[in-house]
Amino acid sequence: MSELPPTTSVKRWLVTTNHKDIGILYTITALFFLLFGGVLALLIRVQLWDPASQVLSGLAYNEAVTAHGLIMVFWFLSPFGFGFANYFVPLQIGADDLAFPRLNALSYWMYLFSGVLLGISFFQGGTLSAGWTMYAPLNVPMYTPSIGSTGAVLALFMFVVGVTASTVNFLTSIHHSRAEGMGIMDMPMFTWSMLATVWMMLFAFAALLAVGLILAADRVLGSVYFSATEGGSLLWGHLFWFFGHPEVYIVFFPALGVMLELFQTFSGRRLVGRKWVIISICLISVQSFLVWMHHMFLTTINLEIKTLMMATTIGISLPFDLLVFSLIYTLIKGRIQFTTPFLFAFGALLLFIVGGITGVFLGAIVLDYEFRGTYWVVAHFHYVMFGGATALFGGAYYWFPKMTGKMYDEFLGKVHFVLFFLGFNAVYFSMFLAWETPRRVFEYNPAFQSMHQVGTVGAFVLGFSFFIMFYNFAKSYVSGPEAGDNPWDYSRTAEWAVSSPPPLENWPNRPSYASGKLEFVKDYVPDGGPAVKADENGNAATDGGDSHADHIRSYPYWDKHPSHASIWPFALSLATGIMLLGLSGFNDAIEFTIGETLATTSVTVANPVYLVLTVLGLLALIWTGVKWGLEDFYAPPSEFGERWPFEGVEKVKLGMWFFLASDVIVFGAFISAAVFIRYNAGWMTWEPLTESLPGLINTFVLLTSSFTVILALVAAHRNSRQGLLASLGTTILLGFTFLGIKMWEWHHEVFDRGVTLSQNAHGEPIQASVYYVTTGLHGVHVVGGLLIAMFLFYRAYQGHYLDDERPIEYFGLYWHFVDIVWVFIFPLFYLF
Repeated sequence: MSELPPTTSVKRWLVTTNHKDIGILYTITALFFLLFGGVLALLIRVQLWDPASQVLSGLAYNEAVTAHGLIMVFWFLSPFGFGFANYFVPLQIGADDLAFPRLNALSYWMYLFSGVLLGISFFQGGTLSAGWTMYAPLNVPMYTPSIGSTGAVLALFMFVVGVTASTVNFLTSIHHSRAEGMGIMDMPMFTWSMLATVWMMLFAFAALLAVGLILAADRVLGSVYFSATEGGSLLWGHLFWFFGHPEVYIVFFPALGVMLELFQTFSGRRLVGRKWVIISICLISVQSFLVWMHHMFLTTINLEIKTLMMATTIGISLPFDLLVFSLIYTLIKGRIQFTTPFLFAFGALLLFIVGGITGVFLGAIVLDYEFRGTYWVVAHFHYVMFGGATALFGGAYYWFPKMTGKMYDEFLGKVHFVLFFLGFNAVYFSMFLAWETPRRVFEYNPAFQSMHQVGTVGAFVLGFSFFIMFYNFAKSYVSGPEAGDNPWDYSRTAEWAVSSPPPLENWPNRPSYASGKLEFVKDYVPDGGPAVKADENGNAATDGGDSHADHIRSYPYWDKHPSHASIWPFALSLATGIMLLGLSGFNDAIEFTIGETLATTSVTVANPVYLVLTVLGLLALIWTGVKWGLEDFYAPPSEFGERWPFEGVEKVKLGMWFFLASDVIVFGAFISAAVFIRYNAGWMTWEPLTESLPGLINTFVLLTSSFTVILALVAAHRNSRQGLLASLGTTILLGFTFLGIKMWEWHHEVFDRGVTLSQNAHGEPIQASVYYVTTGLHGVHVVGGLLIAMFLFYRAYQGHYLDDERPIEYFGLYWHFVDIVWVFIFPLFYLF
């Protein structure tokens, strides 16, 4: 399947891999979650109308607060920005699509089904009620025992898997597929902001994935990371906020990119200090990982480290000052047009300034002791996250004509902005005035009742404003005036150089900036070979795009047209969702009974249906993965793209590098957690939990398997089918040998020595948990590698990879990484 059905067909939206379609799906789905989270917010505000109100029970209120935070941060704000990124980043850099179209579709369906899982969790005995930060030990089954709580954790895990796919895709696309002549400093500001965003996401969400996996192990398998030691809550804080503070900028940067574009378009002036703005964005991206501990000023961390974190927190405000002054000077020297998009962008700047200034208070240790846990934090948080993201609504109005070909109603747009801005400040500024109210608590001092009532009225005004936006867009899409290719006087980015909406494959010919301006070059393909640049007579400069039949794109190979449709991203995501829904019923499921000479195990599942769902989902996941690999899907590489700083690196290899960089953080978080827990418990009180000999043998087994993968690559390069099969077969055999030794080792520890996930013979249950979960994660990577290796073996048996050994090389990169990780795990658990 490679051709797309028409947009009027439901099938089109299930199988599409085109970046513009995925962008529309992201945008519409994010707006749905805005309504979902908004309804929960209104329930919270109704509860706060009166300090004695009981619209919701205490547990239901906590669930509403938690789900509202999770939905808005994860399922609305970031995906809303990524809807625009999916649609416009390839257009702005002159690409036909993102580097991996099917991976792009997979990221969307993972996002959608993760949201479905979160919705289902409400009907599984209640969703998570520990707050959106999910602080330990409130996040463990002892305090949040419902199946729905586990379902919410697994939903977040699935969301992060989709985010990882999207991150790898965007990084590869921007670094590999920029149009000829577009240097990295020449990219539009929205694309620049997205590049910084996905670089932060690559590392920040890997940390969240790691801590989410550890929490899932606590809830599903019965490990005790966050419940057995006093350091469990501190460990959660370190891992979560290493993600959590960069997340503030991950949410804000897409809106910042929109703001920068809109200020230029509607002031008619190039951004003042553009180079310094880019440098500031890079500095903020790096510094965002150096300030996480200011969220932990009330913990037992020593004062010297807290003071250092206070300094880095204040320091990160300096590049933001430069950004703000750049935007202000751009307006001062421009010819401002007060359109709806500009009003939202300007409003976002004002709101973010308030959020930033009030955040400086929280960056000071002494003031943080006073403000922490109050509505001051709630107000500051919303002014930064939601206030900054206000520019995204400006982006919706700005790009609506390009996405639909229709113009929105300007009057209704301005009414929306006025109601939004008034409602926003009413609900959140009133929180500053009632700052002594404890956060996440609905009983408060009656002296603050009037302020909370103002906030509740403001919340309903704010909510109503969005219905004006929905009505405006719906009416304009059906019967609005034609917008033309470019309705704005001073727009300067490439998406405005093609028709509205853009054609399926974006460009009439190959876009190029080699001459210093956007041109469309008509390449030709001699004898079915690689595309060759046309001479000067083949150049077709245009200022508005050219969609005539005589300028249809020529692709690198005459018989290989780009694919645009695949059902397998949808199917694989659905299978994953079913499996995780089943796993949610395994709430702290594995129990061990230790006798004098024998250990027995039992698995408790809330309902047999969950076991069936888990098995069916797992089988479907494997089957759809195989079908994905066998599908004939062609996504052509960019023949003449700018690739600094990765010149000469093929796009799949580059994508694998980015994925492995993310996985380094995942394992780094697990190993750091093991070191932290051992240090907290007393380093010298722990002895190796298991015998070293099995680990030593497995070390030699894995290192040997890395050598056989290299032999497989050499055999493929030499066109030796027998050598390729023998080397891959040996790698598979060694992989199963590793797993067999590991299974024997686990069996010996559990049944002979009584060492289980939650207890051991030395009275250190956390040591057993760390050992099993960390080595288990590595084992899952080995299993995944074996599945890929068996698939490659099957394809090699059919005669593949002799003329193109790159898949063997990419598998080798992954397998070598798994082996290197074991080199770190072996001494940590078997020697020290």
